[in-house]
Amino acid sequence: MSYTHFTLNERKYLQKLLSEGKSFREIAAILERSPSTISREVKRNRAKYKPKGKILNKYWYNHWRAENLYIRRRREQQRRALQENTPEWNFIIEGLKKFWSPEAICGRWKLLNPNKKPLCISTIYRYIKRGELPDISAKKHLRRRNKRKQTRNANYNTIHPDRIIPEWTSEIKSRIRIGDWEGDTVYGAVGKGLLVTLVDRKTRYLCSGLLHNRVAGETRKTIETLLKDLPVHSISLDNGSEFSEFRALENNLNTEVYFAEPHKPWQRGTNENTNDILRFFFPKGTNFH
Repeated sequence: MSYTHFTLNERKYLQKLLSEGKSFREIAAILERSPSTISREVKRNRAKYKPKGKILNKYWYNHWRAENLYIRRRREQQRRALQENTPEWNFIIEGLKKFWSPEAICGRWKLLNPNKKPLCISTIYRYIKRGELPDISAKKHLRRRNKRKQTRNANYNTIHPDRIIPEWTSEIKSRIRIGDWEGDTVYGAVGKGLLVTLVDRKTRYLCSGLLHNRVAGETRKTIETLLKDLPVHSISLDNGSEFSEFRALENNLNTEVYFAEPHKPWQRGTNENTNDILRFFFPKGTNFH
C-alpha cells in the first residue's frame, strides 16, 4: 500500500476510536492502515503533559493538536530541503546563473553525482518563488520569466508534405547517427528579420542563420548554406510557409524532409527546446537586422 499522510478527518476518527478503548490493531483495521502507522501517529502527536479538564483518551491524543503539529513539521521540512553553502546549494545557484532550467539542473546533478541524493525540481521552483536563493528571480533566470504559456488555435496547414514525422525511420528515432536535423524559425519584431535554426538530434549541435523575411527561396538557400559541409541524412521541419521549397531542398542536399503534424510541436522537441533557449536571450520584438 502506498504511503499517504493522515487527513484531519482521519485524525478526528482516530481520536474517537481511542476514546472507545480500541487497540492500535483494531483501529488499523478500521482505517485500513498499518498498526505501526497508528502507533507512530499517536506517539508523535500525543500531548506531553496531562491536559486540563476531561481526558479524551488514555493517550491524551487530540486531533486538532495532531494536525497543527503535522503542519508545523511539514513547513520545517520544506525550509530544510536545501541548506546554504552545501554542494547542492552551490550547484543550483551556479546552474541558474547559467540560465539552466530546474529540470536541467536536477538532471545534470544526477548525472554527475549518481551516488548522492537527487535534487527535487519542485523544491528549486519553490525556493525561487519564495526568493530564498540569492540574486535569483523567476523573471531574470527562468526561461518563461514566470509567465503563463499561451496556446494558439490555428486550424490551417500551409504545407502539404510528402513525409511526416510519425514516418521517421528507426535511425532517426533512436538518435544513433549525426545528421538528422530538426528545423524551425525564431521571429523578431515585425519587419525586423528572423532566424532559421537547425539542431542535430544526436549531438544537439545548433546551426542558425539570419533571414530578412519569410520568403521560401531565401530560407532554402540559408539552410543549404548552413548544412553545406555537414552530414545531412534528414531534416524535420515545422509547417511554416517559409519551408514550402522543401522538394528543392531535398534535391540540393540529397536528403529527405519530414514535417510535423499540425498542432504537435513536441514531435520536434529538440528544436523547440533549443528555440526556447534562444528566445530567452532574443525575446519577442528583437531587431535581428
